Amino acid sequence: MSVRRVMGTEVEYGVTVQGQPMANHMVASSQVVNAYASATARARRARWDFEEESPLRDARGFDMSRQVADPTQLTDEDMGLANVILTNGARLYVDHAHPEYSTPEVTSPRDIVLWDKAGEQVMLDASRMAALVPGSQPIHLYKNNTDNKGASYGAHENYLMRRSTPFGDIVRHLTPFFVSRQVVCGAGRVGIGQDGREQGYQITQRADFFEVEVGLETTLKRPIINTRDEPHADPEKYRRLHVIIGDANLAEVSTYLKVGTTALVLAMIEDRFITRDLGVDSPVASLRAVSHDPTLRHQVTMDDGRRLTAVQLQLEFLDLARKYVEDRYGDDADPQTKDVLARWESVLGRLERDPMLCARELDWVAKLSLLEQYRQRDGLDWTNAKLQLIDYQYSDIRPEKGLYHRLVGMGRIERLLDDAEVERAMHEPPHDTRAYFRGRCLEKYADAVAAASWDSVIFDLPGRESLQRVPTIDPLRGSKAHVGELIDRCETAAELFAELTHS
Repeated sequence: MSVRRVMGTEVEYGVTVQGQPMANHMVASSQVVNAYASATARARRARWDFEEESPLRDARGFDMSRQVADPTQLTDEDMGLANVILTNGARLYVDHAHPEYSTPEVTSPRDIVLWDKAGEQVMLDASRMAALVPGSQPIHLYKNNTDNKGASYGAHENYLMRRSTPFGDIVRHLTPFFVSRQVVCGAGRVGIGQDGREQGYQITQRADFFEVEVGLETTLKRPIINTRDEPHADPEKYRRLHVIIGDANLAEVSTYLKVGTTALVLAMIEDRFITRDLGVDSPVASLRAVSHDPTLRHQVTMDDGRRLTAVQLQLEFLDLARKYVEDRYGDDADPQTKDVLARWESVLGRLERDPMLCARELDWVAKLSLLEQYRQRDGLDWTNAKLQLIDYQYSDIRPEKGLYHRLVGMGRIERLLDDAEVERAMHEPPHDTRAYFRGRCLEKYADAVAAASWDSVIFDLPGRESLQRVPTIDPLRGSKAHVGELIDRCETAAELFAELTHS
């Protein structure tokens, strides 16, 4: 394997209603999603199919009882909240008190960046459409992870893995990787502690909200390694690793390295390539300590007795990854794998010398550089409320207001994409996964699609008494190469279904 595998992200956006600090966020989030659906969905709006979901199945070999589960874990229940399936294969919906965008399934780090950025534009359009509804107030969205009042919301990643990989190996090797990965993909935050009251700046927005090493929960007792076993694919072949410890990134290189380096480590775990002991003592405490030190000098204690900085620990993983790629592919590694390795090495080398050398690529460094300019100009210490406002404004997705976007406009942030391809990805699905089939069906046969999910599309066809389900359990089937010509040829969903089922 390389950096290529079936992947996706899910990002909850922070939400505020202009002039209404006590507004109901669930209502505001529903207004955003419904406004986008009303303005863009053609004919009938397909519902999300919850039938195949199993959020309480644990990778450690058991199912949590619904009676003891927190209500936020019951994501297989249709709560009647706004829920839209997009023609690009993505899902736009309300997750409790936040609008959330889940990318379609993709197969490369760059495609994660592309369809994740498309999600930002979908959210921006949705918020603007909501403001056009008579009697409504403007709703503003933020791609961040905390309101600095004690609440945190997620930016999750999903990676399809071989079912045969022992889950204990995943826990053992990923835990130290995630403890140290934040130096590459943290989004940065003013304030220490869940409510941000302690003064200072830290690397990540999420570290202070993690409490255990391994667990099933995502909104309380958050674990470094999440054990949800809900593959959305053939469970005999695959598991879906649900990663909840990342930040919501705006910088494209941060997102690219976040998923690219993780994909490489997962490949090494699957192939049992990691033989050296990289375990970290007290992972939760180490996670927070690393985040709280933007100088990157804090040393974590390793299980073998060594003391390493987070950057040095990442360099250990980089060294293994380089040897792994050389061993498996030699000079024939694909371009993205080579690029991830080169960028990973470059970023870590500069972080070790001076973190500010990465201000064009990494969110937490770009934000810190911006904050330091204000601190020096105005003589502000970290207790000044203005700094938290700047932190918040960095994540505002409005181009005319968000400080990230201003940095991009000034050429101070490196981009991997151009606006035209992001615009296309808002409406078009990736070509190489089942998301192509889902998205094209919603685009061409909107009036006949009754429901859909990651692993099925359900049609309501004339002349048939019951709904007709087309399983899409293989994430790599249903691609353009597989069904593109068929969908182009079939004028109706009934024709398509007859061709697929030979009925």
